[in-house]
Order: sequence, then structure tokens, then C-alpha cells
Amino acid sequence: MERNTEKSNYEFLAEDPNVRVMPIMLSLIIGAFFAILNETLLNIALIRLMEHFNVSVTTVQWMVTGFMLIMGIVIPISAPLLQWFTTRQLFLATMLIFTIGTTICALAPTFSVLLFGRLLQAVGSGLLVPIIFNTFLLLYPPHRRGAIMGIIGLVFMFAPAIGPTLSGVIVEHLGWRYLFIIVIPFTLFSIVFAFKYLINVSEITKPKVDVFSILLSTVGFGGIVFGFSSAGSEDNNFLSPIVYLPILIGAISLFIFTMRQLRLEEPLMDLKVFRYPMFTHAVILFLIVMMGMFSSEIILPIYMQGALALAAATAGLVLLPGSLLNGLMSPIMGRLFDKYGPRKLLIPGSFVLCVTMFILTRLDLNTPVWLIVVCYVLLMLSVSAIMMPAETNGLNELPKRLYPHGTAVMTTLQPVAGAIGVSVFISLMNMRQSRFLQNASNPNDDLTIKQSLVAGVEFVYFVAFVTAVIGFILSLFVYRAVPEDVKSREDVPSE
Repeated sequence: MERNTEKSNYEFLAEDPNVRVMPIMLSLIIGAFFAILNETLLNIALIRLMEHFNVSVTTVQWMVTGFMLIMGIVIPISAPLLQWFTTRQLFLATMLIFTIGTTICALAPTFSVLLFGRLLQAVGSGLLVPIIFNTFLLLYPPHRRGAIMGIIGLVFMFAPAIGPTLSGVIVEHLGWRYLFIIVIPFTLFSIVFAFKYLINVSEITKPKVDVFSILLSTVGFGGIVFGFSSAGSEDNNFLSPIVYLPILIGAISLFIFTMRQLRLEEPLMDLKVFRYPMFTHAVILFLIVMMGMFSSEIILPIYMQGALALAAATAGLVLLPGSLLNGLMSPIMGRLFDKYGPRKLLIPGSFVLCVTMFILTRLDLNTPVWLIVVCYVLLMLSVSAIMMPAETNGLNELPKRLYPHGTAVMTTLQPVAGAIGVSVFISLMNMRQSRFLQNASNPNDDLTIKQSLVAGVEFVYFVAFVTAVIGFILSLFVYRAVPEDVKSREDVPSE
């Protein structure tokens, strides 16, 4: 069942007729879909969990905060794991951990047991993403990766998009435990399928693991995620010790971590990936797009329920078309990337993002719902034209030896950017809202409160618009990236 890439005469295993690529892809995609679906599946059920276990909002929020915290801790160590263990070993172990965590959650008698199972799920989810990215980078040559990454994008976008809707139906008709029970058969199938068909595609080098780097990474990324996640709660702000102390400790740890990685011969996370300009471009564009997404996924529902007085279910349905379309467009954008390169996607995509953010700075109390639907659809279309093509192009520039480190950097950014995005945008909105009410003649008036909320939302989107403009400027300097170890190949298309 095992296969070492050194024994193949092919540079990429998808070009080897003896390798059955489709079963490998299916093994990874099935596991990825349900692991990523799990990230948003609990959002609707938090209130039910509060009632069932008799816990507070702050306590139940650890189901979300703890999940992001663990992901932020385990993802950075994925690079050495990918070089120490085979693809098959890692995937099976990861899915087994995730399944055990899911089973514990389904049977949990107390909230503490439920939280423990949830954290085990996070370990599995956190390691699964870099495994998938690294495997597809090794399987497919650069000129075919756009379409493949588009399929990954479909899974990554579609699963969390349907999560809240699916969760609402399951919780309403079956109960919250079935959020976990329904997932178990699919993860078991993924394990059995992978056990039969998944082969190793990576090269086992067994680099020396620096334990101190792991400690710094854990404290650094964990502190950043915990601090910013705490700032996003109603009871805390950036002046609260529970917020700024973890952020400060995390920042200091990450600084020491960075200096240490640059000196080590075998770093835990090789930051030399930032020497490649298109990878650095991709990271910046990724962060900008994440900010745009979070500003909408978090702020727009608050605006619709607060200023427009829409029901929570209606607000969710308003965002659903854009989320689904984003997932469905990912494979199409991937194929367009393979054919035309990154510039013809990133430049118009970034421009549409700028226009959409500018329109959203003009929201008021009379904004029609159809305009919000259109804006969110345009936003998610621009995201699909930017995120996966930019990420694929950035990873394409890396040599094979840096694939595990590039994927580790990219996937680490997701929970970190998520925690930072939520807390920063909510803090900006609350700051502008408070200032508006301080200057109002009747701050307790219902209309004035709604107007203050609109002012806060407009300010958030102004900040998002400025970052989108920066992204558009960066997109003008993007070119098709090709790694040094395949630049001599004649089948690499040029723009």
C-alpha cells in the first residue's frame, strides 16, 4: 500500500499511469468535507447547548474559541509531521482522531466532556487541511493545479456555507447530538476508503524537530488566537487584561519563534517561503480577502437584525446565495486560472471587491434587502476569483522541499485571521457606535441606536474598502509563478 516518490520516474504522480489518483482525491475530499462542515455546524446550536448543560454564553463560546485555538496550535507543527510520516499514516491518524472526538461529543454527558471532544475534532481538522494541500501539490504539476485547487475550494467554501442551514434543520427536528451522530458514518467510510486506496505521495526525510520552536509556536499562535477571540466577546475589549496579555505574550513568542526559524538549519516552519514574491503576494491578498469576508459574515447579520429589524433566519438566507455561489464558482475559477493565469482573475476580482466594499459603505436604514443580496453575491464572486487562484499561484512558486512549510503557513493564517478579523471589526464597529451615541442628543432613542449601528457598519466597510484598494494595487503586480524545479518543462503555459 505504501509508495515512495523516489521510486517513481515521474515528477508528479498524476502523470504516472500506474497511480490511481481518483481514489486518493476522493479519500481526502470526503474527509475534508465533513471536517470543515463541522467548523460551522455548531454555530446555530450554541443556545441549545447553553440550555441543555445550563452554562453561560462565555462558557459555551469556548466551543468556537477553543476550536480555533487548537487549530492555531496544531497547524504550525504540520510541516515536520508531513516529513516524518507518510501521507497514508497521517491521514488515517487524523481522521481517527477526528472520529473519536466526534463520538465523544455525540455521547457527552457533561459540557466539559463535550468540550474535550470538540478540541479533539479541532486537532483532526487542523492537521487535515495542510495534508490535503501538500498531497495535491505533489500529485499535480503547476499547469493543472488550478482546477484541482478549485475543487478543494468548492469543498472549503460549500461545507461551511451549508453548515448553519443544515445545523438549524438537524437541531430543530432531531436534537443537537445528531450534529455529531450524522457525521460519524461518513468519517468511518473515509477511513475505510483511505485504508484501501490511499498511498503515500510524500518524501520521508525525518528532519530534526526543535522542541523549543514547538513551545514558542504553541504560546505564540495560541496567545494571539485566544487574545483576539476574547476581544470579540461582549464582556471584553482590548484594554482587558484577558485580551492584551495573551496578545502581548503571543506576539513576543512569535518574534522569538521567527528569529529562531531563520537561524535553524531544519526549522519547524521554514520562513524562507517569504523570499518568493508571489507567495508573499498570495499571503497578503489572502489576509485582505479574509478581512472582507469576515467583515460581511459577522457585521452584515448584525446590521440586518439590528438596523433593518430582520429575523435571524431571514438574515441567514440573505447571505446563503452568495456563499453557495462562491463554492460553486471555485472549480470554474480554478480552470480559468490554469488557462489564463492569475492576472486575468485577480485584477478584475480585486476591482469588483473594491466596488462592492464602497457600496457597502453607503448602507443606511432604508437600504433594500435585494441590494444586500446583490452586494454579497458580488463579494463572494470576487473572493472566489482572488483567494484560491492567489493561493495556488503562491504555492506554485515554491520548490517541492518547501511545500509542507508553505501549506503550513497558509493554513495557520486561517484561524489566526479569523480570530483577528472578528475582534478587530467588532471593536471598530463598537467604537464608532459608542462615539455616535456620545454625540447624540437622545442616545436612548430607538432610532438613534439604529443610526449608531449603521454608523459603525459604515466605518467597518470603509476600513475594508481601504484594504481592498491595497489588494487591487497588489494584483497589478502579480505574474504566473513557476517553481524553479519545473521551469525547464515545456508544458508550463505562459501568460
